[in-house]
Amino acid sequence: MPQLRIALAQTNPAVGDLSANADRLVEWTHRAAERGAHLVLFTEMFLTGYPVEDLVLRTSFVDASVTALPATAGRLAAEGLGEIPVVVGYVDRSGAAPRAGQPKGAPLDAVALLHRGTVVTRSAKHHLPNYGVFDEYRYFVRGDRLPIVRLHGVDVAIAVCEDLWQDGGPVSAAGAAGAGLLVVPNASPYEREKDDVRLRLCVDRAREAGCALAYANQVGGQDELIFDGDSLVVDAAGNLVARARQFEEELLVADLELPAADPAAGPGSFPVDAGDGTTITVERLVLSAEPLPPYPPEPPVVAPRLADLEEVYSALVLGVRDYVAKNGFRSVVLGLSGGIDSALTATIAADAVGPDRVHVVLMPSRYSSEHSVSDALELVERQGLQARTVPIAGMVDAFEKEVELHGLAAENLQARVRGMLLMALSNEHGHLVLTTGNKSELATGYSTLYGDSAGGFAPIKDVLKTTVWELSRWRNSQAGRGGELLHPFLVPPIPENSIIKEPSAELRPGQRDTDSLPPYEVLDRLLSDYVERDMGNAELVAAGHDAELVARVIRLVDVAEYKRRQYPPGPKITPKNFGRDRRLPITNRWREAAGT
Repeated sequence: MPQLRIALAQTNPAVGDLSANADRLVEWTHRAAERGAHLVLFTEMFLTGYPVEDLVLRTSFVDASVTALPATAGRLAAEGLGEIPVVVGYVDRSGAAPRAGQPKGAPLDAVALLHRGTVVTRSAKHHLPNYGVFDEYRYFVRGDRLPIVRLHGVDVAIAVCEDLWQDGGPVSAAGAAGAGLLVVPNASPYEREKDDVRLRLCVDRAREAGCALAYANQVGGQDELIFDGDSLVVDAAGNLVARARQFEEELLVADLELPAADPAAGPGSFPVDAGDGTTITVERLVLSAEPLPPYPPEPPVVAPRLADLEEVYSALVLGVRDYVAKNGFRSVVLGLSGGIDSALTATIAADAVGPDRVHVVLMPSRYSSEHSVSDALELVERQGLQARTVPIAGMVDAFEKEVELHGLAAENLQARVRGMLLMALSNEHGHLVLTTGNKSELATGYSTLYGDSAGGFAPIKDVLKTTVWELSRWRNSQAGRGGELLHPFLVPPIPENSIIKEPSAELRPGQRDTDSLPPYEVLDRLLSDYVERDMGNAELVAAGHDAELVARVIRLVDVAEYKRRQYPPGPKITPKNFGRDRRLPITNRWREAAGT
């Protein structure tokens, strides 16, 4: 059987930086050439970065993408890489006439094959996702072609990301056309346990198409989204051949033995029933008809999977690291209270950008306990962070001399003074302010607008409180271990007392979180069902949640929507985060507790 060595470039593009992304494409193609690759596969919309959102509706942006593609093909040839076919994603236009309901300019989530200095063929995503974080009917029109390129005697088909996730379409067409290999550029965002879902999907689609499948996925952070890599190759029987690491850039190289192309199937195009109510035009091209001489294959590489908590923690670190780097910040600042949320946020930041670039501010008030200050100082010492103490009692007193405040308003004043201080330090020194609230607090409105919710990025925004504790214990268990993502702290970075003590905002004497909220182990189960699974009142009660608590928590979540709209972005790790995933009206008289 013919052989092919394919290289999957699991890389981290920057949205909008077409020049730098093209530079990276050339650099990684050089690496693939050094490994003897016969085909290089980059990720979805690599040249433009992904997702580009409303940039795709700008004529100038699409023009730049369309222009960059042949220019990049020319660069590859000029640098002696023209003989290696390169598959890369970009943004193109369909050329469709304008009509109502169609995105401006009719853009395409496109893919092309570059070879010998030219763009040999172009195609586009057929299935456009319109769920969860995806809104692609707003941005793209559907592609209707499947290129099949004969390379060294093997027919290689090209599809794009969502084309694997839906039945019919390019996968069915590739099977009907007898392709020997299906290559798929992807930008598939991370969420917990998705790596298992992806593998099953690729196995099923390879079997359905009757051919090997190469799945190259983006890695890196882009605003709320984290891309975890996890690129993989399976054979036609669904056996895993090669798999890349998670959350790291990597060139995954795999040698495959593939069926020889049918010599009777020459160049040309023909329609195929896609099995989804549409017709796809299969376009056959020939780059090289003869198989390669036999060569010794490289040993296959299957990187081990990360355990669940390590996977989540790695996603958070990568999200913070890329948000800081891609937005041009040199350092971060956050309020350190001695509690578990700020302790975990500081630790994630230290792993992401290095302890010397993490600035923490201790802002004790008249209600701060002695252990809050001592626990915060202990964390600073363990991690080597940049710390300063700014007592706020005098500032709060100054406000209260001018305006009379009571109860909750007086409590929130303390949080707002702290938020003002952090934002002032951000302005003065150019730090990015990290917000330390968790998903349980954000869900129930247990935060202060322009106080503890002030900031530029929220690392644990999508992390329930019970998971905050789990991640903190996991990170402490890794003390002394470094690596690509973790700083090698020699002692557990988070003081044990920060983990075990009862949570409190410390805005009044003896305050505890359970004064306002149910125990977090109870609350988080309910929030997971209501927020992430969209269960209604009756479903929640039928699932075993207390009816009175269901009504109370639903009310807390629903009335806090206006707060969440003003909260900073943060890394998405769950199936439904507050942000791109969940879009509810603020002005809303529907009350779930009274509905179904």
